[in-house]
Amino acid sequence: MAISLGLGGCAGRGPEPPVALDSYYRDQQPALSGDGRLLAFVSGRDGTQSILLYDLQRQQFINLPNLNRDDAIAESPSLSYSGRYLVYLASDRGRPEIELYDRITRRTQVLSSGYRGWVRHPRISPDGRYIVFQTGRRGQWDIEIIDRGPNVELDRRQ
Repeated sequence: MAISLGLGGCAGRGPEPPVALDSYYRDQQPALSGDGRLLAFVSGRDGTQSILLYDLQRQQFINLPNLNRDDAIAESPSLSYSGRYLVYLASDRGRPEIELYDRITRRTQVLSSGYRGWVRHPRISPDGRYIVFQTGRRGQWDIEIIDRGPNVELDRRQ
């Protein structure tokens, strides 16, 4: 069974997220949370490339304060099990950085600062502790893993 969702929205970049699916805009790079409840995707509906989050059960968008910035292009979203953590690429000076957004604290953390090469395709583990991605720091695309450490608050099944 396939479900087709055209993702719709609104103009402007206010604090309120779009209110409906079904759009004429370019929506791409979908990612589901591990529990299948949340859908993250990249949308061009407000004139920039931003990440939106949609609750499939409640059929409504979820506001993501402090995530999308006017001066950055966001892409490649990945969600932890319940969607507490969202990992993505953000490019604000032409160079992508891996960033992690915590929906509870509403804070963003840059995870790839200090990497000499390019990074792409970040994916977060279901519990939110590990991030796997590709890096070109040795002149070829390799796979690396970031361990956020044993003291990180894990995203556990409810």
